[in-house]
Amino acid sequence: MPQTVLLAEDDRAIRHALERALTLEGYEVTAVADGVEALAHAHRTNPDVLVLDVMMPGIDGLQVCRVLRAEGDRTPILMLTALVETADRIAGLDAGADDYVVKPFDVEEVFARLRALLRRTSPVTTGGGSSGGGGGVAVEPGREPQVSDRQVEAAGLRMDLQARRAWRGRRELELTRTEFELLELLVRNAGIVLDHSTIYDRIWGYDFGPGSKNLAVYVGYLRRKLDEPGAPQLIHTVRGVGYVLRED
Repeated sequence: MPQTVLLAEDDRAIRHALERALTLEGYEVTAVADGVEALAHAHRTNPDVLVLDVMMPGIDGLQVCRVLRAEGDRTPILMLTALVETADRIAGLDAGADDYVVKPFDVEEVFARLRALLRRTSPVTTGGGSSGGGGGVAVEPGREPQVSDRQVEAAGLRMDLQARRAWRGRRELELTRTEFELLELLVRNAGIVLDHSTIYDRIWGYDFGPGSKNLAVYVGYLRRKLDEPGAPQLIHTVRGVGYVLRED
């Protein structure tokens, strides 16, 4: 069965061109012109992935994102945006989007990001030892993560992989799909320094390049949600290498 895409884009030329390209790529596409139609179709058809333009009349892409996430809908969402400022991109991530493409875009980049998002609809599986990073990793002393088919635990964090819920101690964390999967990767590899390229490959499916701020943005979001006054920081930056999860 072809994977289904719900595309919402108010620019007729872009909408038709992208619909045609996605169809030729093998997707089953429903294309709509605004956020109201996007929400209606999302509720009726349960697509595999959504592609939303940020700037649409009436209900825009960010509002569609917020509504779906508030309803508990975890369908992957790729945002299309002409806004290039970091604050604008962060607003999309904060609304619950999983990734974004900046206009004007190369359709091959859209395909690559969609493939990466759709790969992540099943639970991430990673190794827990020094070979788990697939690239440059370094092992630091610390408690080994506790792993089962349903749960992973490390550094005071607990994650229910089937329910896609996570806790620090007794406090439940409200995480987007990408935040959840990044945290799962770090928890599974607690005490192991994962380099930037390894994390990009495991979470996004490809490396955005040295100038990308994607990973730093998500790590910042996770830290804000994880950190507690008086409690040790859990995600540590290893300058020039990557990140590691551990309790100091």
